[in-house]
Amino acid sequence: MSAREEFIEIFTGKVHREGSAALLDYLENKSDFFTAPASARFHGAYAGGLCDHSLNVYHCLVDYLSRPRVQELYGLEYSEETVALVALLHDVCKVGCYKPGTRNVKGPDGKWQAVPTYSFEDPLPYGHGEKSVYIVNGFVRLTREEAMAIRWHMGFSGTEDPRTVGQALQQFPLAFALATADMEATYFLEREEG
Repeated sequence: MSAREEFIEIFTGKVHREGSAALLDYLENKSDFFTAPASARFHGAYAGGLCDHSLNVYHCLVDYLSRPRVQELYGLEYSEETVALVALLHDVCKVGCYKPGTRNVKGPDGKWQAVPTYSFEDPLPYGHGEKSVYIVNGFVRLTREEAMAIRWHMGFSGTEDPRTVGQALQQFPLAFALATADMEATYFLEREEG
């Protein structure tokens, strides 16, 4: 099964909220979600990397939330729909932002050669997490906790005041869980070797 097929299977199997069909149609037919990279030069910097990353985050979040300590001590329990929405769509802000190009690098023979790369050009500079919330809410109504999880999924990696980030992660535990899953996917599953 391809990543696109897996994404669609999870999305259609778990997300039944009003507007979800229109959101999936947008992802499939009106955006580059399934062909976009996840970043310009780092994790998932290849065609389809955004979909792969979203699936990795989904699986990491499902795993995190299934841990006995998380369920019993922290009391975190969310519906399958909520987990699918926040994990699969946390980076939807990246659609339409990466443009393919080339850059020159020295090859092993010492000669310059053009290699494929991406540049980042945001047609809707609305932020990162907040832009994902804005896009998703245009189709389906997110709960406050879902919106906050997507908004703060960068955790302390963003540019916001750390005190504000800490308050958000404490008040909305799903945001902490999603940030943890995002970091696990990025730094362990998708890290570049070398």
